[in-house]
Amino acid sequence: MTAHNQDLPVIVAGGGIGGLAAALALVRRGFTVTVLEQAPEIGEIGAGIQLGPNAFHAFDALGVGDKARGRAVYTDCMVMHDAIDETLVGRIDTGEAFRKRFGNPYAVIHRVDIHRSLLEGAQETGRVRFHTNTRVERIEQDESARTVTAIDQHGNRWMGQALIGADGGKSVVRTQYVNDPPRVTGHVVYRAVVERADFPKNLQWNAASLWAGPKCHLVHYPLRGGEQYNIVVTFHSRQQEQWGVTDGSKEEVESYFQGICPKARQLIELPKTWKRWATADREPIGHWVFGRATILGDAAHPTTQYMAQGACMAMEDAVTLGEALRVTHNDWDAALQLYQQSRVTRTARIVLSGREMGRLYHAAGVERLVRNALWKDRSQERFYDALEWLYGWNVSNCLQQG
Repeated sequence: MTAHNQDLPVIVAGGGIGGLAAALALVRRGFTVTVLEQAPEIGEIGAGIQLGPNAFHAFDALGVGDKARGRAVYTDCMVMHDAIDETLVGRIDTGEAFRKRFGNPYAVIHRVDIHRSLLEGAQETGRVRFHTNTRVERIEQDESARTVTAIDQHGNRWMGQALIGADGGKSVVRTQYVNDPPRVTGHVVYRAVVERADFPKNLQWNAASLWAGPKCHLVHYPLRGGEQYNIVVTFHSRQQEQWGVTDGSKEEVESYFQGICPKARQLIELPKTWKRWATADREPIGHWVFGRATILGDAAHPTTQYMAQGACMAMEDAVTLGEALRVTHNDWDAALQLYQQSRVTRTARIVLSGREMGRLYHAAGVERLVRNALWKDRSQERFYDALEWLYGWNVSNCLQQG
C-alpha cells in the first residue's frame, strides 16, 4: 500500500443496512469511509424483519448492540400453522433455552429501526461521510496506484483505496463486473404495518407466526413494543412478473387466498394500503472480488425472503470483512480473498435454502401432508440442532466458514 492511498477513504456504494454495516466495520479497522447513496436522503423503507441470534452477534461486533436491542421485540416462539385447517405444524421456543444455546435472542424489528441504529453508530464515529443523490454508474481502477474510482451520474469522481458495492439486488457494481441476469421467482410479496388497535385480538401473539397454504403463505408478528403488527403475505402470481416494487391492491391479494381458514384470512382484510414486491434472486457466484472492489449484502447474494436472513447476511458480510482486514493487518488483497472464501458458501446456502423453504411453505396436496408431518413430536433440542448452522455464526468463527 502506498502512502498516497493510505490517505484515501474506502468508498461504500449504498447507504442501506449493508452499506452502513460495512462503514461501521471499516471505521473499526481505522479507515475513513465515504458512503455514496442514490436516494435523496439516508434512510430505509419497508416494514418488519426477523432477527436471529447471528444478527445480534453482528450488531455487537459493529458496536450498536444496545441500540438495536432497545428497538426490538423479543418473541416467545416461532410458530407455523396450516392455513387451510389451522393445524399446528411446528413451534420453536425462543426463550431462555434458545438464548442459552445460541448466545443471543430471536427478535422482530422494523427495518427502519435497524437502519437507524446503524446510522446513529456511523454518525457517532465522525469518520463516515455521506453523499446523497449520488448514484454510482461505473468503476475505474488504477492497478499501479492501487486505487478505485467511482463515477456518479453527474460525472463526479470519488477515489478510494477500495470500494465496497453494497448497492442492493440491482447492484451497478455487480452488473459491471459480473452482469448476470436476475432470476424472477414469480412469487409476489405484499407487506403492510397495522396498528395494534386494528389487529385481531385472537392473533395478537408474541411470536413470529406463519400460516402455510397452497402456493401462498401469511406472516405476522408484533413491532415497536407491540404497538404495531407486521403483515406479510406471499403468493405465486398468475402473470409474468417484473422484478420491482409497486403499490398493491386489496382485490389482488384477496383473489389469491380464497381457500384459507377464516382465522388466517383476517390478515388480508386489515391493511388500508399495501406495498407489492415482485421478488427475484440470483444464482450464487464464487467470485466477489474484482481488484480492489468487492460486493456485499444483496449485491453479492440477493435471496428470497423465506429464510428471513437478508439483512442478517449483509451484517454478517460486513463483520467478516472487518475481521478479514484485522487478521491481515489491513492488507486489502489478502483480506478481500479471505472475505470471499469465508462468505461464498454460507450465503449460497441461504439462497438455495430459501428456494427450498419457499417450496415447503407453499406445499399442496399430498406434499402438504408430508410437510405437516415433518416436525411432529420433534423436541426443542432437535430443532435447535437443525438451526445450529444458521444461528451458530459469530465473530470468532466467521472466517473461512464453510
